[in-house]
Amino acid sequence: MFKVTKAAAKELKRSMEHHDFDDMPLRIAAKKNEEGAIEYQMGFDEPGPGDAMVASSGIDVVIANEHKPLLAGTELDYVELEDGKMHFIFLNPNDPTFVPPDPQDS
Repeated sequence: MFKVTKAAAKELKRSMEHHDFDDMPLRIAAKKNEEGAIEYQMGFDEPGPGDAMVASSGIDVVIANEHKPLLAGTELDYVELEDGKMHFIFLNPNDPTFVPPDPQDS
C-alpha cells in the first residue's frame, strides 16, 4: 500500500488549491534506472482504466498497475533536506538505494 504523510498531504492540498486541481487525484509513477535505483514522477491526473486508487491522509492517489510492484510499501513525505528547502521524498523499501530514516532523527 502507498502512503502519504500528513506533511506531504498538507503541501499537496496547498498545491491543488493554488493550481485549481481540487478534484484531481495525484498520479504516482516509478521505474528503475540503469543503476537499479527507482526514479519517480508525480502530478495531478485523471484516473484511467486499470489504475489502482488509494486514499491516504485525505489525498486520492492513482497508480497504474505496472507501477504497483515498485511502489508497494512506499511512503511519500515532505521534509526539510537543507536549511529552509523543503522537498518531497519517497521512502521506498523496494529501492536498493533506500536507507530507512534513523528514529533518533524524528
